[in-house]
Amino acid sequence: MSEAALERQIRPIYDALDHGSNKSAINACNKVLKKYNNNTLVKALKALALTRSQKVEEALVLCDEILATVVTDDSTLSVMTHVLKGLARNSDMVAMFDNAFKQQPQSEELGAQTFFAHVRTGNWKSCQQVATRMHKQFQEDRYVYWAVTGAILQANDLGTPPNIRTLLYKLAHRHVTSCPTPSYMAVDRFHLHLIILQELQLWDEANTLLESDVGKSICSASLVCNETRREIWRKRGLYKDEGERAQEKIKNNDRNWLEFVSVIDAAFASVQGPDVSEEGKSECFENIAKTRDFLTKIAEVDGLNNRSASLAFLELEKNAVSHGISSDENALVDSMESYFSQFGNKACCFEDLQPCVDLGADARSRWISFLASQESSFATTGDLQRVINVRKLQRISLTASELSTDKELCLASTYIKEYMAGLELGSSLPVTELQPADDLAILVGHAFVSLWTMTKDESYLYNAAVVLEFALTKSRMSFQIRLLLVRIYRLLGASSLALDHYRAINIKQVQNDTLSHFILTRASTFSLSATGDLTYPSECIESSQIYVSNSQDTPDFIIRAFTSEKYSQIPEFVSFDDRLENSLQRDVVKLEHVRMRMTHEPINSDLIDMELIELKFVFDRFHHDNRDFGMLPNYQPACQPSLNDQTLMFGNSTGQGWLWYFIKIYIRAFQHASDLDDIVEEKLLIGDRPKKSPEPEVQLPLRERLAIRKPEEAAELTADELQLMEWATALSDWLEPYHNYTRPPPAVVLAEANKQNELRTGLPLRGVDLKALNGDAHANGHAKKDEEAPPVREPPQLVAQFFEHMHARFVQLQQSQCLPSDLLHVATLTQEAFLLFAVESHRFKTASVVKIHKLGALVQFLKDVRSKAYTVLKTMSNDLSKMSEVAGSAERRKSFVESCKPITDFPRLHHDFVLSVAKNVGESRKKVLEGVSKGMVKICTNYGQ
Repeated sequence: MSEAALERQIRPIYDALDHGSNKSAINACNKVLKKYNNNTLVKALKALALTRSQKVEEALVLCDEILATVVTDDSTLSVMTHVLKGLARNSDMVAMFDNAFKQQPQSEELGAQTFFAHVRTGNWKSCQQVATRMHKQFQEDRYVYWAVTGAILQANDLGTPPNIRTLLYKLAHRHVTSCPTPSYMAVDRFHLHLIILQELQLWDEANTLLESDVGKSICSASLVCNETRREIWRKRGLYKDEGERAQEKIKNNDRNWLEFVSVIDAAFASVQGPDVSEEGKSECFENIAKTRDFLTKIAEVDGLNNRSASLAFLELEKNAVSHGISSDENALVDSMESYFSQFGNKACCFEDLQPCVDLGADARSRWISFLASQESSFATTGDLQRVINVRKLQRISLTASELSTDKELCLASTYIKEYMAGLELGSSLPVTELQPADDLAILVGHAFVSLWTMTKDESYLYNAAVVLEFALTKSRMSFQIRLLLVRIYRLLGASSLALDHYRAINIKQVQNDTLSHFILTRASTFSLSATGDLTYPSECIESSQIYVSNSQDTPDFIIRAFTSEKYSQIPEFVSFDDRLENSLQRDVVKLEHVRMRMTHEPINSDLIDMELIELKFVFDRFHHDNRDFGMLPNYQPACQPSLNDQTLMFGNSTGQGWLWYFIKIYIRAFQHASDLDDIVEEKLLIGDRPKKSPEPEVQLPLRERLAIRKPEEAAELTADELQLMEWATALSDWLEPYHNYTRPPPAVVLAEANKQNELRTGLPLRGVDLKALNGDAHANGHAKKDEEAPPVREPPQLVAQFFEHMHARFVQLQQSQCLPSDLLHVATLTQEAFLLFAVESHRFKTASVVKIHKLGALVQFLKDVRSKAYTVLKTMSNDLSKMSEVAGSAERRKSFVESCKPITDFPRLHHDFVLSVAKNVGESRKKVLEGVSKGMVKICTNYGQ
């Protein structure tokens, strides 16, 4: 058949794939393959359709057939790239392009595609080698810089030893200097050259480049090159030269803040380092005086149009005090007063002055007096902003002796009064705009949260919620108000309201990584998955989509940067990709999803095996903490914890230590319940394993790593979570010998997997030789073993009494009138323990296993523990059900309204509005308490026998 005729037959396949009709695409492929059974393009298209249809085993067979030949045509290579990416077989994709390039070494396009395949896998060593080969073959200068970039990225990898790092930079330097075209012919090439010289500390060569006319021209036009030049000069100790150059640029109307920083650093150049002489201090004193004069002149010229010089003057005085050059803080206070007088009507004024307010007693008294003397006017938005800045600065300057419940109540009343007055200025603004008085409402929230922290009286949280809810009626788009409400509602156990406010913020893209901790930290406490309400698990899945898109899109951005020679952007893209791929929040959310999934789905071998493999991958990662806690504003006094710390549920966050502790108990429980060992896992795993962390601890055997317990990690757990960890460890230690004895050998497991695969697909498992593993594997896997069964021991006291202890803890919290979130925490941890027990005892539910291995006594002990857990969970469920009825009652709403007397004196915060908030909070509490209660009953029904 002619090429045109074949194209006509293949076109419907592409159309079907484009429209998502995978079944039609498979049928069309089969039709063409009947005539042309060796056409690799059609096979590749069929493999793509099978992959998208989740028929992985069939797709793998076709992939192996195609990869057994050397594919060189662009169409097949393109399709196979999509197929192998979908199967996570990146190493096969790289090998495919490597073989194609070796087959056709004269093809520059194949060379570039091979290089990009290595880029996608982050194999920078191979990138450097392929680019070097391409330069020798095609004599293209850009391939030199591809090789240089590959060497630099390999050197910057965490797993690269320091001595190899230096060698790689020297190799990159040799590549740059041997290139026929000078680096200054392109800005990004010049920047790459500077980075290499900076790393190797070749200061003379760097100076030659930077002092040349071309170098000066490039640095004056390129911010990234100028920043690198500035770093080189500082490392050479040329602070004074840099300061003089910066002064000239400032005189020429350059208001880049980095230039002012250089001027300030030059003033303190003589007191840098640990040992400072009196002569150095004297010189610094003179430099400060000269810098004051310079900045004063610039500030006079700029006036109110630009605050850079005034801010630099403030920074100069602060540094003079911190370096011990000046012991008199009056000059600093003078500059603070001057700055506030000039720029107090700007929102940034508070953030500018905040670092300076840590003053001595006399200076502080003078500063407080100055703030108190400011007139409270609401005539213009500038006047309102000045009032807001005064209130913020006054608040953060409060001392412990000045804080009391009466003081905070008085401040809260003041903030509300001024907030209501400030609302008049924004009365005509559209609903999409923020009210200029919003920060005063946030200050009200701060005051009431502080009151709750001091008294533990949740009525103050009611007051905060009402005021903030009212503020949202005037300023719907205020994400800061919503984030504070999310924290308050989680404390109050009104989880559905917290989720509504979080979703109203409309989180997008990478914000799912940086902000999802506000709602998904310990989200299993509020999850109603056991009753079929998958709201929180769905939120976990939605927030994790950014990691999927990152793995797909970011490599493409890196490839575009290479093709357009934007080398300065590549390290940023690589860092972005790494931080998202190894995000701490990603794996915290993953673990929360596992905890919720176990309450909803049946505990069976499919769930256990899948989660075991994925959690082991997580356990091998080096994590980056990308969570943004700074989005929650903090105006609390310096003597108090920050607002973030005060509103954290249970007083701490889920960091690396928390994740490690929970992952260890889950991996160990899943290991015991699973028939997968390392041999079986290696045979059944599809795709490549994620890159392991280079940390020494990760190189230890898994068994040793699971046994490690660190005090700093335990500090991130609540007392109840720590009790759960100790119980789970004791349970695993008790049952481990019986799991190891009854677990079938790898050959049996693989034989069963092979059998199931043949039933599903009609094909045997690829790459598995059962005879080579064990020629006489038993079909049922439960034959008697030669060694003696381990003697059955009674459960440890901790295991036997854990559920009674948790019930006593639950009763204690009930009697102490704690927050609902604290009660739910204990209840859901008890439920989680019961599910972990179900996982650990899963193997012993099979009667044949118990009979063959004579474990009847063990099963009886398990029944006793299960019975105690069942009784405790049913009791907790009944108590939560009663609490839910009270939470939604009219009496509780009335109590809520009465608790809000401190704010109901203000006409706009009338009874009906407070009652509506009380009703919403009550209904939300009732929903979660009732849902958790019903979920416990369902779990008891499923696993209580």
